[in-house]
Amino acid sequence: MAIFLGIDGGGTKTSCVIGDENSVLGTGTSGGSNVVRVGETKARESLGIAIRAACAEAKIIPAQIKKTCVGIAGGARPEISNLVRRLLLELVGGLIEIVGDMVITMEAAFGSGPGVIVIAGTGSIAYGRNAKGETARAGGWGFAISDEGSGHWIGRSAVTAAMRAYDEGNHAGLLLEHIMKFWRMTARDQLVVAANGSLDFASLLPVVLSTADAGDETARAVLTQAGAELATLATIVIARLFANTGAVPVSVSGGVFSNSALVRGIFHKSVHDIYPQASMSAGVVDPVQGALALARKNT
Repeated sequence: MAIFLGIDGGGTKTSCVIGDENSVLGTGTSGGSNVVRVGETKARESLGIAIRAACAEAKIIPAQIKKTCVGIAGGARPEISNLVRRLLLELVGGLIEIVGDMVITMEAAFGSGPGVIVIAGTGSIAYGRNAKGETARAGGWGFAISDEGSGHWIGRSAVTAAMRAYDEGNHAGLLLEHIMKFWRMTARDQLVVAANGSLDFASLLPVVLSTADAGDETARAVLTQAGAELATLATIVIARLFANTGAVPVSVSGGVFSNSALVRGIFHKSVHDIYPQASMSAGVVDPVQGALALARKNT
């Protein structure tokens, strides 16, 4: 019986699924393994934890794995794929295929068919493929200049909005209070210095979500804008690939979409307002299933 491993290596979370030709045998999760974001040491640790957990549940050893497919941001770049391949060679047996995170997400959402996928996790990107096999992307150029609507973008925008609210006289803004509490800060000056340093803005996503759920208008405005930004990425790809066609399948993936009904709602409405022919999937795609499907192919 051939054994296959699929891995979704995100900036915050790593997901693994082990299966044979037809069934899922085991799963495992751990922290982020995007080497660009977390570094080689943390990526190695996270991959090891998730793979060992999946193997334990499947009651196999890593050497039994016939092929592994991992999807990771930047996976098409040789410097990233070579590093990830070296890490995986320490952990598993068999063939190793490394692709971009949008490739496994497309596979999970549409198989080999056409469609547009928008991913919003730690980072963000829109990617599409039409019936002719033509592809296009928008966003995903890194958190410093892009990744609109992502977890990092939401966290950074929340701090910006909270400080603006303070400037406008809202001294006791709920969002600012919750951000400072999460980062264990007692003075705004601490926040200003740290935020202009190397804080992990993506870690603020749960804070923004819970503050919005509590009715804070500043937090809700940030999430509303995130949904609109993600819709813009989708419509750019639709315009390039599907402008003169009929129905356009559109799916979403990532922690921002799975954890925020507000972002999903704004996204769906904004895309549909511009492209009524868009066929919006109600669910949130699990990319690791696409990684497993690709591992099973061409073996």
